[in-house]
Amino acid sequence: MDSQQEPQHYFSAQPAGPDTRRPLAVVLAGARRDLVTSSGLFSPDGVDKGTAILLDTVPDPEGPRLLDIGCGWGPIALTMALKAPGAEVHAVDVNERCVALTAENARRLGLGNVTATTPDGVDPDLEFSTIWSNPPIRIGKQELHALLLRWLPRLAPGGSAWLVVQKNLGADSLQRWLAGELPAGFSVRRAETSKSFRVLEVCRPE
Repeated sequence: MDSQQEPQHYFSAQPAGPDTRRPLAVVLAGARRDLVTSSGLFSPDGVDKGTAILLDTVPDPEGPRLLDIGCGWGPIALTMALKAPGAEVHAVDVNERCVALTAENARRLGLGNVTATTPDGVDPDLEFSTIWSNPPIRIGKQELHALLLRWLPRLAPGGSAWLVVQKNLGADSLQRWLAGELPAGFSVRRAETSKSFRVLEVCRPE
């Protein structure tokens, strides 16, 4: 995650500082979207470089149920919902302010197919056809590994997950670690290298 300008409390459940909403105009799925943002979250002033590379690289989401891990104010989940209006999109974040913002921004765009919750709010039996994420690398290796092993094994058969990770924050070692830790049959490959980022694809066999 590219967070040089971000406070390190954006991955807290209840971030410090006032929750003061302000307008945010961004381009998602090829059109301008008028949304809201706040402080105490990752990249509050727009789409960060890593997320932009992910959204420019990945194929359109497929399947009936989609997941955004670490949704922030919602750029990934909103793009999924715009591109796959018939799918059920789940957006998760430990930061309750992010959950509220993603839900509000979905309402602003008239997207009734987005459900934003903290991780414990997701039915543990659900599987996801497509997962997109700019994972929070800076939470630390142990926490990151636990996060990814919580969600990636919940790919549905034939599903794909796409992760964007900075090279200098361990993208290549993360790729090797995932290949060794995910359930048998899962595959991990480097799908794209763009600027200082890698895009990794994780697939579950049919």
